[in-house]
Amino acid sequence: MLQTLYDYFWWERLWLPVNLTWADLEDRDGRVYAKASDLYITLPLALLFLIIRYFFELYVATPLAALLNIKEKTRLRAPPNATLEHFYLTSGKQPKQAEVELLSRQSGLSGRQVERWFRRRRNQDRPSLLKKFREASWRFTFYLIAFIAGMAVIVDKPWFYDMKKVWEGYPIQSTIPSQYWYYMIELSFYWSLLFSIASDVKRKDFKEQIIHHVATIILISFSWFANYIRAGTLIMALHDSSDYLLESAKMFNYAGWKNTCNNIFIVFAIVFIITRLVILPFWILHCTLVYPLELYPAFFGYYFFNCMMGVLQLLHIFWAYLILRMAHKFITGKLVEDERSDREETESSEGEEAAVGGGAKSRPLANGHPILSNNHRYQSCSSCPQSHPLQSQRRWSGYHHCQPP
Repeated sequence: MLQTLYDYFWWERLWLPVNLTWADLEDRDGRVYAKASDLYITLPLALLFLIIRYFFELYVATPLAALLNIKEKTRLRAPPNATLEHFYLTSGKQPKQAEVELLSRQSGLSGRQVERWFRRRRNQDRPSLLKKFREASWRFTFYLIAFIAGMAVIVDKPWFYDMKKVWEGYPIQSTIPSQYWYYMIELSFYWSLLFSIASDVKRKDFKEQIIHHVATIILISFSWFANYIRAGTLIMALHDSSDYLLESAKMFNYAGWKNTCNNIFIVFAIVFIITRLVILPFWILHCTLVYPLELYPAFFGYYFFNCMMGVLQLLHIFWAYLILRMAHKFITGKLVEDERSDREETESSEGEEAAVGGGAKSRPLANGHPILSNNHRYQSCSSCPQSHPLQSQRRWSGYHHCQPP
């Protein structure tokens, strides 16, 4: 049974053009061809990448974060409460008003205390700025090195300048050591990203990221099996050309260098649009869709490879939409932020708690009440010849705030 499945899976008609067999791709006369067994090494290499990443984040990214004054922020922890914890884990992290009232009765806490508990509990699960910086530093380092290495692998090849040469002699195209290691390292890295995605910072496009990693792994693996190596190296280098720019923009954003972040982001947006929405569909996809048919009839491998390329292209369009949204915010004067990230609740929520709780104690008092910020809008008072912040009338709505209660 297993042998039958194995034979069907490796049937030449699935992977190779007509009139060609696996025997045509056996090593001979000093020429080495890609083999499926070559990819076994990528799994232990992926584990090695995870180990290297751990030490990189500990001994490189963390000291760099300290130099940029990025530190772990102390967050107030939610006190132990079995009732609220069970609801948080099973029913949701943001209870509705009716659920807050029910939980208030069950736990013996006030409604405001329940809301505060859930806010603090959500903040405990949010990734810290330091964690985000470490991850961005690791990806930036890899993508930059991979892009430089990828260009070194393909820049001197004739098919880098003439796409038709990608298919010259296909599939009888031998591989060279630089192509081998470029493939193994790229595939190992994407395996490591897939292994660590559950523990990494979770973004709004979490599902799209999983689809991207799986599609990339399948695409790289298949292109190796079917000897689409020349096209594969072009595609991988094209993707790496913009990824390191995005990660560097994130690093500067976490460090608070907003202007540098915005400038790098603009460069990234331009490179991304050109490479993913122009070069990839109109050069690379044209190369993989049109030129092969001039040499041999379409076969399953041809359709499969281009379908996976189509999945990646759809993801690029989705991310281009997010990038254009961020670019619009930049043009209209708003700070650039990663549209894929959940907005941080920590700063605003803790500030709210300070206002409700002990925050008023740290502000100077006037007539026993906190003096409000000068940034508030003022309005003339009907009860006295003074101007007071609008917020003060909302805050002390039960009595005139100039008079004792």
